[in-house]
Amino acid sequence: MTPRRGDLVIVTPHSSGQVPADVLRDMLGDAAYDTPTRTAFLRRLFLDGDPYTDLIYALPGARHVNAPWSRFVVDLNRERDDRVDNGVIKLVDFTRTPLYPAGFTLTEAARDARLRRIWDSFDAQVTDSLPGAALMIVGHCMGTHGPALGHDTGTPRPAICLMPGEDDAPTVPREHWPALKAACEAAFADVIAASPFERVTIGEPWQSDTLSVTHSRRSGVPALGIEVNAGLYLGSGGEPVDDAIRALNAAFAQFADAALTLLT
Repeated sequence: MTPRRGDLVIVTPHSSGQVPADVLRDMLGDAAYDTPTRTAFLRRLFLDGDPYTDLIYALPGARHVNAPWSRFVVDLNRERDDRVDNGVIKLVDFTRTPLYPAGFTLTEAARDARLRRIWDSFDAQVTDSLPGAALMIVGHCMGTHGPALGHDTGTPRPAICLMPGEDDAPTVPREHWPALKAACEAAFADVIAASPFERVTIGEPWQSDTLSVTHSRRSGVPALGIEVNAGLYLGSGGEPVDDAIRALNAAFAQFADAALTLLT
């Protein structure tokens, strides 16, 4: 039986590298008007997000919700009140380099205004996409090694990580985890074989995806996050490898169809 892709919601919370002009001015000051400086800064933020994941996880017939702004403006895969270093509004990047000039202070009023404008509207879009859905997949990419701002600093990462929830709080029923892992291994086998990266994991380096947890609890729709290793499709300078992106997209389509079939 062909799975109904219209029953699948695909969310990419970190795919954008765009920054609103007012936030860009906060970050760069007058240098926002210098094209080389602005271009280099925006490229850095884009590559430190989840670049090209909107293309990797694009699936004809599915329902898509893609981030409009960079994760360094508002991280849409964080709780609204998350104030840690790597929380919902970040003041440093993953190398702990400041994103704002020395002395910058984000006031509570400015913080709340940014969250209302960006986090709240995205949360509403995801919520509105879920009625009648059978599955939500949240698509990410991860660096080849754990960053300075993280729990696995310097640790080599697998080719693919599936995040179906914590052991005691799954966002996809645990009885389906082995079949999901097997389907992912089969779908991405050729991509992984052509790369230096190995393994499809469940829960390594992360067990859960915040959007999956939040929206599966609210809606009852099963949800999982997926991370592809950026080394599978980015060159050493961050340039996209087009054939690799096409191959990842085809592999994801195979996996998504198998996951839908399993859960419907």
